[in-house]
Amino acid sequence: MPQLGPAAALQIALLLSAVPAQYYISRWCGSTAAQRYHATTRLLRIWKQWRTSYLNASAWSDWTNQQLSKVKSLVGLGQEEEQVSPPIETMIFDNDHGFFGASKAVRSPRPPFVFLRVGEVVMERKGHMIGVVVSWDEELRAPQEWVDRMYSNSEDTKAEKTPHYKVLFGGPGPSSLMVAYLPQTQLERLTGMRPDIPTLENYFTHFDGTRFVMQDWLRELFPEDETEGD
Repeated sequence: MPQLGPAAALQIALLLSAVPAQYYISRWCGSTAAQRYHATTRLLRIWKQWRTSYLNASAWSDWTNQQLSKVKSLVGLGQEEEQVSPPIETMIFDNDHGFFGASKAVRSPRPPFVFLRVGEVVMERKGHMIGVVVSWDEELRAPQEWVDRMYSNSEDTKAEKTPHYKVLFGGPGPSSLMVAYLPQTQLERLTGMRPDIPTLENYFTHFDGTRFVMQDWLRELFPEDETEGD
């Protein structure tokens, strides 16, 4: 009868324990995403120690890599990684490239085809969300990656040439905030409504009954937006 070395015996034992191990992993990891994440991190750390200390075979390494991929899928680790927002999504809040209404260039003279003004209350036509305009560009200014994702057909391509507005919306919670960069065709002006949205005090001094009044620094960028007009 062939003799098995200690390393070979250990590998066989681990192979035979793979199915029960998956069962206990599912029970051990917990029910929430955070619990699954931390449990999987501990598992991967333990596995790394075992592999560097006891295992050398390349075939075993390939098999275990496949099993670890299954385990990560089981506990949701792969899903957690996919949910990480790309850096481009944070640029809508502020950036140094002039994208998403962040340009520091003075918007004057004001083009007649820009219908909405900074400080006006608007409704987003698809979701009927209420927000406040805090900036605008006379046409779309955004990274090409974002443009390709948002405007893929011919009708959307036309929207690229229309004015775009940075709008603050209230989120689901009292202190939550959502920021959007939307074409003029998706927004409708509202009057006589004062939405309660976090951070508006960073842009405006008060609500005058019709719209929000800009702070001095914002008025310097949009000097013609508080004059009577459209």
